Amino acid sequence: MLSGFLSGVAMLLRGFGYWRRNPGAMLLGLVPAFVVFVLIVIALVGLGFALAPAIEAITPFAESWPDAWATALRLTLGAITLGAAGLLAAVTFTAITLAVGDPFYERIWRAVELELGGEVPDQGAGVWRAVRDSTALIALGVLSALVVALAGLIPVVGAVAAPVLGVVLSGRLLARELTSRAFEARGLTPEQRRTVLRPHRAQVLGFGVATQLLFMIPLGAVLTMPAAVAGSTMLARAALDEQPHPQPENRMSRPIRP
Repeated sequence: MLSGFLSGVAMLLRGFGYWRRNPGAMLLGLVPAFVVFVLIVIALVGLGFALAPAIEAITPFAESWPDAWATALRLTLGAITLGAAGLLAAVTFTAITLAVGDPFYERIWRAVELELGGEVPDQGAGVWRAVRDSTALIALGVLSALVVALAGLIPVVGAVAAPVLGVVLSGRLLARELTSRAFEARGLTPEQRRTVLRPHRAQVLGFGVATQLLFMIPLGAVLTMPAAVAGSTMLARAALDEQPHPQPENRMSRPIRP
């Protein structure tokens, strides 16, 4: 499992290699990532300013407690809220960036597919499919954020369990969404996608966790996004190449020419 996890991390690192091989497409991939990043940061800053008054408003019972206990409770709730918000922010950033930047990331996906060779679709999944999948991803992100918030309430271990769980859950969601382009372009159903990725769960987790950790670095999400698209395409193709291709629903595949 460890080797598979590290292999997933290596896929992301290989994605960064496309900055050297196709800098034009990668630079274009920064544009939607930067715009969405700014909007997400504004939302998080607003949350930061509103957090303390909101927590005080929902914990009036703590007014009668000793100051140390009241402060500890409110700090804990604040940390849990920020952790859940950070997970949701990473998922939302990915979902919206992939949706609004679909034409940009299509170029990166196509360049990677062409380099890998073999039979590839003549077109990507499409903008509306990206919007639909992004909406579903945000919904899953909200659910995951609630799970992380509840985990943070567990006495003693919650302070450690919540951030670790947040990175794992968000990493899996990011990897799932990022790899979807190569699968959907081939007309694979969600069930078929799960079948293809099932033997590569450790690799998918390694890729997703590495991506999430880089997203947590200031401006890391912007710089990582194009590489994540490239790396996820390689990950999806590696999974597809290791087994017979599932039959697509409606779309035929054929070789494309640069």
